[in-house]
Amino acid sequence: MNEPSLVPLGPVRPRAHTRRERQATRQRRQRPTIDIRVESALWKKKPSAPTLLRRTIRQAASAVFLTHAEVSIVLADDAAVRELNRTWRHRDAPTNVLSFPAHPGAADRAGPRFLGDIVIAYQTVAREASMQRKSFAQHLAHLAVHGFLHLVGYDHQTDAEATAMEQLETLILGRLDVPDPYRVRDIAAEP
Repeated sequence: MNEPSLVPLGPVRPRAHTRRERQATRQRRQRPTIDIRVESALWKKKPSAPTLLRRTIRQAASAVFLTHAEVSIVLADDAAVRELNRTWRHRDAPTNVLSFPAHPGAADRAGPRFLGDIVIAYQTVAREASMQRKSFAQHLAHLAVHGFLHLVGYDHQTDAEATAMEQLETLILGRLDVPDPYRVRDIAAEP
């Protein structure tokens, strides 16, 4: 009758209160909010694009130590991006990705900091991916990282800025198992 008790003696900590789990819960809570709007039916050809974009933006945000933030991504077509490019950049042509950083005063103190909008053109992404001999998903991830870095203040107006931005893009994409897009471009350009 003197069998050992199966009830633990002493204080018992609930499993959810371990240090590792508290950190994981905190990280999940602070992940950036990513709003994705599909504005072109062409994107139905790539149903996994929103999942890929969320994963990519979370990795990019992690690389620049940004947590409590919000990003809007619009999946558009060449015509819509051409109109935006003409209106805001005075360039009458479609482009692959456009970034529209939020005004610095647009932050809501109670909620996540709104970083801005990223607009991606389906046809241009598909055409460039084919020309560069890479998958649509890899090129889309690269453009999402590129657009995100513009939202957080990176640019490529000078050689030094371009080098820094390209190195950070390559680092982030490497964490996503996407090959260095600049190395691939160099190889594709060789005769």
